[in-house]
Amino acid sequence: MSPVTLLPFIVLIGAMFLMTRSAKKKQQQAAAMRNDMQPGSGVRTIGGMYATVKEVNEDTVLLDAGPGVDLLFAKNSIGAVLTDDEYNRIVHGIEHDLKSDSDVVPDDASSLTGSAGTDDSVDEAAASDDKSVDLGKKDATDEVQEKAADAEQAEVAEEPKKTDGDSDAKK
Repeated sequence: MSPVTLLPFIVLIGAMFLMTRSAKKKQQQAAAMRNDMQPGSGVRTIGGMYATVKEVNEDTVLLDAGPGVDLLFAKNSIGAVLTDDEYNRIVHGIEHDLKSDSDVVPDDASSLTGSAGTDDSVDEAAASDDKSVDLGKKDATDEVQEKAADAEQAEVAEEPKKTDGDSDAKK
């Protein structure tokens, strides 16, 4: 056989090798994550249940799903080990104060409209934004009006022109 006929088979085998290699790498990362579980850490099972790890054994994990509710799961059923902040945000609704330095979004839009009580820097910024820039885009209403005008012109062009009675018809 010539090398040209073997080339597609070689490419196919190479692609299969790369795909299995990446899948194996993901499986190793998941196994490492499950082996690194410690009692007290929050987890999400593959079924979507959130719980706290109570005890870790070789093949099983004892989870605390609530007061008086202890569940025994296989280690392979743990989908993700969550950070403390993420677990508290999801389960208890406690937000970590990472966004304390960021701007606060108001509950209503009245403070965003630039009313009389705003400072001068906001008024200057609003005044500079008042200039409209034509970017070549048209509103939907403009397009409808243009299509209507084009249709009227086409109708006018199709109408027969009136003459003074001179025609080429036979008498």
